[in-house]
Amino acid sequence: MKKIVYGLFFGDSITYGEYDGVFGGWVDILKRYALQKFHEGNGDELILFNLGIGGENTEGLLKRMPHELSARNSVDGNLVFISYGANDLAVKEGKQVVEPEQFKNNIQTAVQLARQFSNDIYLVSILPISQTIDGVMVSSGKLRTNEEVGVYNQIIKNIAADNALGYIDFHTAFIEDKEILLSADGVHPNEKGYGMMAEIAIPIIEKYL
Repeated sequence: MKKIVYGLFFGDSITYGEYDGVFGGWVDILKRYALQKFHEGNGDELILFNLGIGGENTEGLLKRMPHELSARNSVDGNLVFISYGANDLAVKEGKQVVEPEQFKNNIQTAVQLARQFSNDIYLVSILPISQTIDGVMVSSGKLRTNEEVGVYNQIIKNIAADNALGYIDFHTAFIEDKEILLSADGVHPNEKGYGMMAEIAIPIIEKYL
């Protein structure tokens, strides 16, 4: 009997795939890849759910996560991807949206919630931002810095290490060529950036196909 495994991708607009009018973002590329493999008759069926919401931070995640997990719970197993931080670390009206210590607590709580449904949990790094908006308040009223990206990524990395979770390091992959992998807003990837993210993530989902 073939198994049906669910993959749940929690995140913000970068998970959702904003600004990618060609491929729909990295998660949608993975969805199509998994479906293609299934139709080729290879292994188990992996159904991926893009649960990214634009503008969301870890406070919003914790409110909806228990409901989303219970609504999409496969008896054959689940994978959970948690991809947050870009909105948490932003400064708005002179104050960080979610401060580092609270961010750490929120990610740890999210991991505990995910553990009730899955042994396969992956934390995803925050992408670097473009030099053009580093420390600059943008039209949304948010200000981000690469220094804070580093601080929050270290929190994510430490939680992954302490809990023996997967860690997907998109940040390192982007850092050298970020100016050509990010869209004009300096935060979201462009089609090329999203394509690179999918390439990095495909070997991870391959293990479940």
